[in-house]
Amino acid sequence: MEATGSVGKAPGGPRVLVVGGGIAGLGAAQRLCGHSAFPHLRVLEATARAGGRIRSERSFGGVVEVGAHWIHGPSRGNPVFQLAAEYGLLGEKELSEENQLVETGGHVGLPSVSYASSGVRVSLQLVAEMATLFYGLIDQTREFLHAAETPVPSVGEYLKKEIGQHVTGWTEDEETRKLKLAVLNSFFNLECCVSGTHSMDLVALAPFGEYTVLPGLDCTFSKGYQGLTNCMMASLPEDTVVFEKPVKTIHWNGSFQEAAFPGETFPVSVECEDGDRFPVHHVIVTVPLGFLKERLDTFFDPPLPAEKAEAIRKIGFGTNNKIFLEFEEPFWEPDCQLIQLVWDDTSPLEDAAPALQDAWFRKLIGFVVLPAFASVHVLCGFIAGLESEFMETLSDEEVLLCLTQVLRRMTGNPQLPAPKSVLRSRWHSAPYTRGSYSYVAVGSTGGDLDLLAQPLPADGAGAQLQILFAGEATHRTFYSTTHGALLSGWREADRLLSLWAPQVQQPRPRL
Repeated sequence: MEATGSVGKAPGGPRVLVVGGGIAGLGAAQRLCGHSAFPHLRVLEATARAGGRIRSERSFGGVVEVGAHWIHGPSRGNPVFQLAAEYGLLGEKELSEENQLVETGGHVGLPSVSYASSGVRVSLQLVAEMATLFYGLIDQTREFLHAAETPVPSVGEYLKKEIGQHVTGWTEDEETRKLKLAVLNSFFNLECCVSGTHSMDLVALAPFGEYTVLPGLDCTFSKGYQGLTNCMMASLPEDTVVFEKPVKTIHWNGSFQEAAFPGETFPVSVECEDGDRFPVHHVIVTVPLGFLKERLDTFFDPPLPAEKAEAIRKIGFGTNNKIFLEFEEPFWEPDCQLIQLVWDDTSPLEDAAPALQDAWFRKLIGFVVLPAFASVHVLCGFIAGLESEFMETLSDEEVLLCLTQVLRRMTGNPQLPAPKSVLRSRWHSAPYTRGSYSYVAVGSTGGDLDLLAQPLPADGAGAQLQILFAGEATHRTFYSTTHGALLSGWREADRLLSLWAPQVQQPRPRL
């Protein structure tokens, strides 16, 4: 494959720029820096830290994950798991063969306790029964993957249609039937967190089964997920990553010159917010889809081809936030791992949309109990969608007060001590992220993710591979995950390696 500005025309090798220092950008940089054909590589990161949506913070006397929480499917086929193991970041339990063989089907485990808003505990047997129904239906959605047509456009509509049929066969008293629907509503809210969407009615049914679940019991990093991206950073040559360097516009399909390289022309010039320009042969764009959606009209000059721009508009990108609450003493049992919140009189079959300011907290699925550090007790709540985005506009005091009232109501204990402190993520407000992760929305297909991943120019005319695209939203089967992001960074690095160093056998990752 001949490139304009191919090896003969780029003295000292090609100049490559990676935009974004998340795991996709770091993965691409690490792959290319390990190769002699790429001595001129820079990563531009808009913020003051690397890691992107992997973000661990020291708080409450320990480490909490403001961003990515688990390695999903920690087993041999997962590059994040393999890399973490290689860097010595995982414990014995996480590395055990037993853990790697667990098949979760991608479903969250059952709650240890389930509280209803009436202040009583919900029978865990009833919760388990509804979980079996709900996850059985989620598994059934895979049947539509290769179907010529689907009965309804979205996962949400399909689930509701099926649940509606089940309800007609329920023989319990009305109160129990209503409680079952309220529990199912909680599972819908949980699935919104998993998919990073406001409503399952926005998630396309046909391609839903393309998302691939790897084996392994989801695990965490005891010292923080960011340890992984820190290790990746440390492996790069010094000064490879330039921080607080947001990019304004990527000018491509041009012929740019630079005084430092007399007689040489570059097809791409990357213009930063501060006015600096970097002329390069190739740029790997790894920014979040939420950022791309917001800056679509100004980030590329000339604008992206219509079908790629359309794919960016169509693919879903929503918000899933965390709210950490620190308590002096736990009000939960010692072996409690997951607390479910169930709102009485809610039902997935009814469209209840009370004003956000009055009911945002009803979207909260409950709390994961974090491992206690020393004598510190922390709950981590999850909340998705527009309610999650509204929560970001409130003050810490408002959130703490509101959730104190919720917990007092749920536990039936009006004297329950208020949390000592609160910490939360605000991924929708983050200017270079604008949300959490992608999903295949109604109106889009897996093909749109592949389309987003295609390099430019698309016709292969002129200088090749000017703009390459990586990031979780460019991986058709692992979108929304850190392993999808890492694999996409490797994919684009390999694309450049095959252009510039086709004679060199690629060192594959040790998987």
